[in-house]
Amino acid sequence: MHITVETPIANSPRVQQVRGMFDLPAERTSRVEWDVRLPLDEKLWHLGLIVGPSGSGKTTIARRLFGATADLSERLARGSVVDAFPDDMAIKDIVALLSAVGFASPPAWLRPFNVLSTGQQFRVTLALLLATTPAGQRIVFDEFTSVVDRTVAQIGSAALAKIVRQRGQQFIAVTCHEDVADWLTPDWIYRPAENLFTWRRLRRRPRIDLDVLRVAPSAWPLFAPHHYLNHALAQSAVCFLASWKDRPVAFSAWLPFVGAGPKTRREHRTVTLPDYQGVGIGNALSDLVASLWAGLGYRAISTTTHPAMIRARLHSANWQMHRRPSFASRREGRLRHATTRLTAGFRFVGAPMPLAAARALLET
Repeated sequence: MHITVETPIANSPRVQQVRGMFDLPAERTSRVEWDVRLPLDEKLWHLGLIVGPSGSGKTTIARRLFGATADLSERLARGSVVDAFPDDMAIKDIVALLSAVGFASPPAWLRPFNVLSTGQQFRVTLALLLATTPAGQRIVFDEFTSVVDRTVAQIGSAALAKIVRQRGQQFIAVTCHEDVADWLTPDWIYRPAENLFTWRRLRRRPRIDLDVLRVAPSAWPLFAPHHYLNHALAQSAVCFLASWKDRPVAFSAWLPFVGAGPKTRREHRTVTLPDYQGVGIGNALSDLVASLWAGLGYRAISTTTHPAMIRARLHSANWQMHRRPSFASRREGRLRHATTRLTAGFRFVGAPMPLAAARALLET
């Protein structure tokens, strides 16, 4: 496509002075042109990236080729986040989509969009675009990740890439930030400043190396507002903190199991801060602590009602379901699990941590 943008130039006294100072031609219009060829019909693709410096024509080219980013303002003003989604969309599908883009905080789903953090607003916008774009229509997101912290942008890009490919949709990110490319893992990249289009081989996103240590229960308040059930934490809990790039990102607490059978530790609370959800950090921390208990000779079990965690456990070789999602009897519920919501029970079956390493982590 040949794209031309012409803008009239007012012949004001100041314009004439600038022309004289810099020997600019006395033109009535300013013209910018691009010859763009994006061979997107050559291959099957799901994610594209248009990236370059400000003024290189990214937005203009994207709009001419694919149309503007959808206007979601009316939906986002409806009240709670969950109310912004299409009326015919089942709540379980809304929950699954919000969790998939890395916004797995049920208390925040009930709040209005305008009170959320910029990172949370970014995830909600992604989920809404995926939910409201008709099948077969490409999604274009201009100024992709421009308003969020760069670490948040990278994690959000990785979460988005996963769900877009799972849903078989096509998403085009338009941005001036090169740092999202490795995390978004696009199938193609177009750089307007160089008029350069390249297909990319699918690559793994960068590694996320977590530092994990045992902490006191006093670390819980940072994570408590983001737990999907309540803010309570048993003071007898053994707690662990995961950090990434010196930032706290996830918390996991475990308790002795009350009941008959082999000596057991059960998962009490596991929370990932909202900005870091969607790439499996919480599950990785949970798996690590469960392997610690296994290394010390304990059985590690977990009961959860969160759909995203249940899905992850069902697809994990480290966990085995021993109780399908169900309600507990009232007597059983007082001791073990909920009587008012579906919960599923899992047992850790992964490799135990070496004994020396497990002792070192527990005692540090």
